[in-house]
Amino acid sequence: MTVMEQRGTYRPTPPPAWQPRTDPAPLLPDAVPYRVLGTDAAAQADPELMRRLYAQLVRGRRYNVQATALTKQGRLAVYPSSTGQEACEVAAALVLEERDWLFPSYRDTLAVVARGVDPVEALTLLRGDWHTGYDPYEHRVAPLCTPLATQLPHAVGLAHAARLRGDDVVALAMVGDGGTSEGDFHEALNFAAVWQAPVVFLVQNNGFAISVPLAKQTAAPSLAHKAVGYGMPGRLVDGNDAAAVHEVLADAVRRAREGGGPTLVEAVTYRIDAHTNADDATRYRGDAEVQTWREHDPIQLLERELTARGLLDEDARRSARDAAEAMAADLRARMNQDPVLDPMDLFSHVYAEPTPQLREQQALLRAELEAEQEGAH
Repeated sequence: MTVMEQRGTYRPTPPPAWQPRTDPAPLLPDAVPYRVLGTDAAAQADPELMRRLYAQLVRGRRYNVQATALTKQGRLAVYPSSTGQEACEVAAALVLEERDWLFPSYRDTLAVVARGVDPVEALTLLRGDWHTGYDPYEHRVAPLCTPLATQLPHAVGLAHAARLRGDDVVALAMVGDGGTSEGDFHEALNFAAVWQAPVVFLVQNNGFAISVPLAKQTAAPSLAHKAVGYGMPGRLVDGNDAAAVHEVLADAVRRAREGGGPTLVEAVTYRIDAHTNADDATRYRGDAEVQTWREHDPIQLLERELTARGLLDEDARRSARDAAEAMAADLRARMNQDPVLDPMDLFSHVYAEPTPQLREQQALLRAELEAEQEGAH
């Protein structure tokens, strides 16, 4: 027994004028993930938006399958598939205005494509040919981020700067459940809340950080509950319900744009495929678990709802599949072409004005290449 226990329960007395700066109750997420499909709320959803989401989900699934096949053919070094998570990916891209910014992680290639980036350019980084593959400023899409959660502070910085300039811009930053264990996650959310930056954090909780299950990462009731500790609202949503994810993100983006500050959204979903083509997922999860989530497939959920409401017929299904196949065929053909590479491109886009050290390295490589060419003749 400690001294405190011997003297009785210790109850610190707050200062006389102390009171919480923020009422935590409105910041807490719902007890269960928010859903639209299969509920009364589905009748209020915009039919055109629902059909657009469906077409993008079908296209996204085909994109994931084709990109995975390209790794097996040696055309991609690695591909982190988002099969099963397409609802989060598509909703994140479609909810933004053209002037907004998307900050993706390495698994969010599909969101990048749905945002309008050329499918081949979106895969170029994973192919190892170019620094990014696309112009971030043209598409308002930051480079795919391989280090966990380091894109989150960048999103906050951009959003805060836009607010200081008076620009009507929102940043949406995507991260996995594993990224919430990183220090960058804490720093980004803390700064965003203090600055009331117009940024939305979307956590795709797919159950595993590679092989580490969520239960071994956090004891929080949900990842959305982490929001209250920073003074921002947390939202919990069914990540396989495309309509629900879009609605929740739309509310968060609207709140941010109107000056309401950041929101943390946790989308509960599942990674059907392995972490990457280099991972053996059978070592840490069973087939029964995967099959359970296959039965909660985002495409099937939306297709069932649209069919029941008379918003999707066989012609529409065929049209979506044909468009997806055309995209896959074009992607396959273009990725099977060997790229023309210039080693001097290594020095492009490193700095706006090359440093003396960079110019020295550039001259050294040029001399080596010229000597090699002369030796070949």
